[in-house]
Amino acid sequence: MNNPLIVTTGNDVAGHEVAQYLGIVRGIVVRSTGVGRGLIGGLRSLGGGNIPEYVAVCEEAREEAFQTMLAHADGVGADAVIAFRYDATEFVQGSTEVLAYGTAVRLRKS
Repeated sequence: MNNPLIVTTGNDVAGHEVAQYLGIVRGIVVRSTGVGRGLIGGLRSLGGGNIPEYVAVCEEAREEAFQTMLAHADGVGADAVIAFRYDATEFVQGSTEVLAYGTAVRLRKS
């Protein structure tokens, strides 16, 4: 990416006018916890509370999905991604799909 893209959960970019809507961009990742983290996380879940091993898997999946979405946006020539969201769904037992998505736009040059 030449210039960092602006990413916002809003429907516009403060101080900028949307010149063109380029469409939906997305990044999709399917992750499982793996044997080591799954075993340790499963044992920790018996005691309740936060499970750092599962948090790490979730954060890694979100970051990878986000970076993939940014690459998709860059590939279509976007200046920004508006209405950004994450979604997650259990794909199969033990594996979760994480989706990062939004609308790619070009901003009017001043």
